[in-house]
Amino acid sequence: MIGKLTGIVDSFYEGYLILDVAGVGYRVFCSAKTAGKMSTVGGNASLLIETQVREDHIHLIGFADATEQQTFCLLSTVQGVGAKVALAILSALTPNEIQMAVMTADGKAFTRASGVGPKLGARIVSELKGKMGSLGANETMAVSTLKTGTVIQNTVMEEAISALSNLGYARIEAGMVVANVLRQNPDVNTSELIRLSLKEIGKGSL
Repeated sequence: MIGKLTGIVDSFYEGYLILDVAGVGYRVFCSAKTAGKMSTVGGNASLLIETQVREDHIHLIGFADATEQQTFCLLSTVQGVGAKVALAILSALTPNEIQMAVMTADGKAFTRASGVGPKLGARIVSELKGKMGSLGANETMAVSTLKTGTVIQNTVMEEAISALSNLGYARIEAGMVVANVLRQNPDVNTSELIRLSLKEIGKGSL
């Protein structure tokens, strides 16, 4: 199985790119975010690869980093989420946002992706609840350190997110701000967490 490809970007298409590796052009499907991180045509690029073998095809799925690859693999375990839908989700949401959406039961966030309706969004939250901690080893996950937090800390976080949502802020974005504030102030109470989160929002964090 192919685990990584390094070569020259030959061309970009909707949903995939052609990577020239020693004269062989590989069609690599990827998210819009990964495609955006690649070099322009003619530039060097390196992609982590998931090889999907089916009766009627062999597809190469490419990722700019290990966090996106891990998130793709987790999304693919959900019933009704194939490679195409998983990549659509990764095009619409970052791994951090996906983790936060699952933690805060924000199924609606997944409907930003093409092909994902409310029912599938709710199923993703339900089936991935408790599994996102497997991404915690990657330091780019902003909320990973909260996964092993105390019950009190998690309750404070949920109350603060709910309060910000009631003020009109999108739940997933509010969750990202609250999580970052709580990481820096682990002993804060709910009212103080809300105050500090609003302060961060005022700085343009949301």
